[in-house]
Amino acid sequence: LRVIWRECVAGLLNGGLFAVIMGAVGYAWFGSPLLGVVIGTAMIVNLVVGGFSGVLVPIALERVRVDPALASGSLVTTVTDVVGFFAFLGLASLVLL
Repeated sequence: LRVIWRECVAGLLNGGLFAVIMGAVGYAWFGSPLLGVVIGTAMIVNLVVGGFSGVLVPIALERVRVDPALASGSLVTTVTDVVGFFAFLGLASLVLL
């Protein structure tokens, strides 16, 4: 539980840092402050979920007696890609449309 909390906090801090950078780039590139907010928020969500799944997937694989070194990388990548895709598109459709 402590490791999960630590990874979520690390994801939140990294997400906040990258959200500011990518939100500013999105605003500078497209001239839309709302697009910058959408990009930044999606970045925070994606990095927090990445940290969370990066801890939980290996633990879950150990419980079902599967070697985490073999399967966790592709599963974590899939989870973060899907969540990032839907976070960005979902936020964009809610905020920008």
